[in-house]
Amino acid sequence: MKSSFILSRIALVLAVAVLCLLVFSGNPLELRAQSAGAYASADAKAKDVGLPLYPGSKPHTDSDDSNSSAQLGLWFGNTGFQLVVLKMESADTPDKIANYYRKALGKYGTVLDCTNAAARSDKDSSNKLTCGDDKPDAGGMLFKAGTKERQHIVDVQPNGNGTVYKLVYLVAKDKGHDAEL
Repeated sequence: MKSSFILSRIALVLAVAVLCLLVFSGNPLELRAQSAGAYASADAKAKDVGLPLYPGSKPHTDSDDSNSSAQLGLWFGNTGFQLVVLKMESADTPDKIANYYRKALGKYGTVLDCTNAAARSDKDSSNKLTCGDDKPDAGGMLFKAGTKERQHIVDVQPNGNGTVYKLVYLVAKDKGHDAEL
């Protein structure tokens, strides 16, 4: 999955945090009337993403010793954002990993294959999940299931003789929606 996808979500979190600070910095009593908070952690588990780990896989770290998992969250009143990411690797082929996760994602509804352009062109303003502009890196596969407010995403990339895959859980809660963070 393009790193710009994750970076754009992180930028959204920071923008909302700054907005909250600007809106409520003048009156601390208003801030106490609302629930607000933020968290960040380098520790995430499969249960946090809502998907099982592929059998025999292990955490993947890039050459820069970056973490293989992360959790970010920010909420204010009825609006919030949660992102959980696990980066894993396996000696199995990308096709085996992709087939495994197509089945696993099925418990969240219709599984979208965002690998091809036809699925990405689907635009809808309802709560129906679409691929939008999300697409895998060259040679990879990308799958999504859930709703716009509660998405489960799997990105599968070839890596030498094996595979690197990312499991992503994204919750975006707006006023009037019932997604819990």
